[in-house]
Amino acid sequence: MIMIHPGNMQRGGVRQSSDDMQTIKIEDFEALQNVPGVAAISPSVNSAGQLVNGNNNYPSSIYGITPDYLDIRKLKIKEGAMFTEHDIKSAAKVCVLGKTVVDNLFPNGEEPLGKVIRFGKIPMTIIGVLEPKGTNSMGMDQDDVVLAPYTTVMKRILAIDYLQGLFASAEDEGKTDETIESITEVLRAQHKIKDGEEDDFEIRSQQELSEMMNSTSDMMTVLLACIAGISLLVGGIGIMNIMFVSVTERTREIGLRMSIGARGIDILSQFLIEAVIISVTGGIIGIILGIISSWLVTVIAHWPVYIQIYSVILSFAVCTITGVFFGWYPAKKASSLDPIEAIRYE
Repeated sequence: MIMIHPGNMQRGGVRQSSDDMQTIKIEDFEALQNVPGVAAISPSVNSAGQLVNGNNNYPSSIYGITPDYLDIRKLKIKEGAMFTEHDIKSAAKVCVLGKTVVDNLFPNGEEPLGKVIRFGKIPMTIIGVLEPKGTNSMGMDQDDVVLAPYTTVMKRILAIDYLQGLFASAEDEGKTDETIESITEVLRAQHKIKDGEEDDFEIRSQQELSEMMNSTSDMMTVLLACIAGISLLVGGIGIMNIMFVSVTERTREIGLRMSIGARGIDILSQFLIEAVIISVTGGIIGIILGIISSWLVTVIAHWPVYIQIYSVILSFAVCTITGVFFGWYPAKKASSLDPIEAIRYE
């Protein structure tokens, strides 16, 4: 997906924000329809407002687009139909609703198709309902949407003659950058921008957003790994200290066992197993608390949490390795004690 929006630029020495710019026109949309590499393109204008159906109302946003928008955003019609080119040319007062909007305007399960709702003061006839998509990676509800012909939103709701943006998709994902370059050339020619001058538009691709999210995710992963590493180090030092205390308190027991035939490897195994049991027990408790916490997050915050089996196995293995690593030195010290000196120890 390729997103084209007005850019912020200087005019008369004043830097204007993209919200104030009116640089994307219908002519740009028409010119980009024939650009090589563009599979589909749709204008985009939107407005926030209150939707009303009888005694039910719901705040949402209405998006003015063309039918190509469904292909670009991978949306599908579940019931009814999408509006047509004739509806666009006539600025028909028709709309297609997302599941969240339907659930809020028709809470008793009524059939929405053919019903007339109001967006502000504008009556809109429902001709279709979208298939549910759920939330996206940013936590936004993709079903909280109303789609209408862009001409309807421009003329009847916003009363503007420019577009707030354009959505397009490339024919080939591998040629997205080439398609963006072609779009840039056409728009610069449309806007009569000379060489060396700043663009009055911005083009972003889904690939850029994905790379940005991956970068943020990688940073969070490194941060959490550092926190986990510090926690393991502190926990490991705690196990080592406990084992040292255990060895010191049981010095006479160690000397007695060695004097009746216990080998150094037997003493080493005894204390090493104790260290592993301590760490594994802590790991099991941590896993149980983690599962309970994840369930509470799902129930209370309604955030979907998925626990992967490999993460549980990995954490269990790390606990065992931590116990062996930090328990080995105290165990080795215990196994190397002199039996006579150990028995005399007070």
